[in-house]
Amino acid sequence: MRALLFICLIIFFASCEDATTVKPASKLRLEYPEPSYTLAKIKCPFSFEKNEMATVHVKANCAVNIEYPRLNATLYVTYQPVQGKSIDSLLYDAQKLTYNHDKKAQAIFEQPRMDSVNKVYGMFYAIDGNAATQSQFYVTDSIQHFVQGSLYFNAKPNYDSLYPAVMYLRNDIRHIMESISWEE
Repeated sequence: MRALLFICLIIFFASCEDATTVKPASKLRLEYPEPSYTLAKIKCPFSFEKNEMATVHVKANCAVNIEYPRLNATLYVTYQPVQGKSIDSLLYDAQKLTYNHDKKAQAIFEQPRMDSVNKVYGMFYAIDGNAATQSQFYVTDSIQHFVQGSLYFNAKPNYDSLYPAVMYLRNDIRHIMESISWEE
């Protein structure tokens, strides 16, 4: 009887040991197609190249909505002629709009754009954190044209979850800024 009890105890304690298995850290992997750009056909005093996965809707006064249905995001672009307005007030308004998000933003990075050949000057703002917008920009020729844009997602701003889409769209916005040209 003692032998049976002893064997049962050995089996019991030997079977309770769990093998430790190290599992790799899992990460969300969202892949987006390599961007392919075409000229956006709009009847405005400026033109630009758009990502083929985006759709362009032109509103009144050359306000342009560039929608990314797959990413659930929209880039709102507005156009204002400089004539009759001070370029300083337009620049001030664009910068103020960006820095209104500093309450929720962890950081705001500025990247200037200067293309003296095509007369395109501006600023790209990358806004990190749970702000309402993740990227903003403006471009101007400082004489006649002023274009401003803001990126918004149709979701609650959660920067960690939106990060892959934010990075993809930031590259798209930079391409729009690089390809913009003024119509005479």
